[in-house]
Amino acid sequence: MFRSALDALQTTDNGISELIMTVLAAVAQFERGLISERIKDAKRNLRRAGKHQGGSRPFGWQFGKANGSGRARELIPDPEEQAAIADIMALRAEGRSLMSIRDAMRVRGHRISHQLVANVCMRHAAAA
Repeated sequence: MFRSALDALQTTDNGISELIMTVLAAVAQFERGLISERIKDAKRNLRRAGKHQGGSRPFGWQFGKANGSGRARELIPDPEEQAAIADIMALRAEGRSLMSIRDAMRVRGHRISHQLVANVCMRHAAAA
């Protein structure tokens, strides 16, 4: 039930209350769209600046210092993990499976999953 400060309007009793609820729902939907656009713009700007967009640290990178007033941090290449990414891509080019690549990387001391191997391969393919 929707109650106005001036009158008690019930959403099911008359056309005016239904009109008000429809307009309020349209405004709420419009605001959700604006919020979505702002988030996409912010993430796009972070991506262009080479900064972390949130979530866990991507394999092959370390967090740099926070710069600016927010918590966004630059991503700095981790030489050891970048070498592991090159090895992953070389093993994949040889036709090795995700599980065998994961096992080879674990023997070298990298605690990774086959899903991380798949993500590295997809990121590399998208960048190429």
